[in-house]
Amino acid sequence: MLEMTREEFEELVAEALDRIPPELTRLMDNVAVFVEDEPAPDDPDLLGLYEGTPLTDRGEWYAGVLPDRITIYRGPTLRMCEDREDVVAETEITVVHEIAHHFGIDDERLHALGYG
Repeated sequence: MLEMTREEFEELVAEALDRIPPELTRLMDNVAVFVEDEPAPDDPDLLGLYEGTPLTDRGEWYAGVLPDRITIYRGPTLRMCEDREDVVAETEITVVHEIAHHFGIDDERLHALGYG
């Protein structure tokens, strides 16, 4: 398995977030991004997870709720990548994929766009 500290991986996630165009980040609402070492044991290969209510599903009832949560998982990413460049690319794909869920884009469309 490729070695990378938690701090190094968190920096890659931050850099991936910085590459999101500002016109999109301005539209993001009530969402927080976290890095965790491992996903739940029932899905050990999960690279990222979006939990919340997509912007497209929010209505007048949406007020006073906790932020949506995007989690990027370090362990599975490092296990599937061969070198640092692979980690950088995979992290960026995963961050974009999970942010797209915040905007209401489903997995089928993301796979078609190359963010599967």
